[in-house]
Amino acid sequence: MDSPRERRLNAEAGPLVRPYALTRGRTRVQGFRLDLVTMLVVTGRSPQERARLALEQQRILEMCRRPATVADLTSEMNLPLGVMHVLLADLYQQGLLEERRAAPLAERPSPEILQRVLDDLRAL
Repeated sequence: MDSPRERRLNAEAGPLVRPYALTRGRTRVQGFRLDLVTMLVVTGRSPQERARLALEQQRILEMCRRPATVADLTSEMNLPLGVMHVLLADLYQQGLLEERRAAPLAERPSPEILQRVLDDLRAL
């Protein structure tokens, strides 16, 4: 158990030391890249595995119940982007997060079809 002095020093150093501790000193993850607009969503992995995660990682998983971008997560968590990238990489590599990719252009409706739908909706 930390002494009162140690707790005070930890509290004072909080923002300086905490990100380093969250990532266990890592600043990058080899072979893993996400850009700011990458959409992430939780997978169907069991909640028992999530209980062993850091509180920040549990919060990320909660926010990713609905698809969320890396930029949104970083802003909401108020963490440096590098720290968020490491936390997301850990969750992704554990199979707890997955990318939600946009539909390829070939699968998207044409602008003409979208315009017809819009016109029909306005006619209602």
